[in-house]
Amino acid sequence: MNFNLRRKRTDFSGRVELSARQMHLAKFPRSLQKLADEFGVAVVLTNQVVSQVDGSAMFARPQVKPIGGNIMAHATTTRLALRKGRGEERICKVISSPCLAEAEARFQILGEGVSDVKD
Repeated sequence: MNFNLRRKRTDFSGRVELSARQMHLAKFPRSLQKLADEFGVAVVLTNQVVSQVDGSAMFARPQVKPIGGNIMAHATTTRLALRKGRGEERICKVISSPCLAEAEARFQILGEGVSDVKD
């Protein structure tokens, strides 16, 4: 399969080429889904988030949303958000999943590997 993603966001200009940009972005997750189905493997996609700044940001923390919009949202089954906790602690939150309830899990990444957080 060809995973040629060399076109950059700057290669597309404005809303006129939004459809072309979205179709180009959708090719990659669709190819990964085919591989997952064919070989029975899990596929992990990572993505960046961007702050959504609006008038309510003065009263609450700025909301973050994933880059890639609905294309990336519909290409995934389970969405997780990872963030740093205190010290070596990391927190994984289930954002969206058909089979998992929204919850958080705390863990540490150490030299020996991944482990539970020691209270």
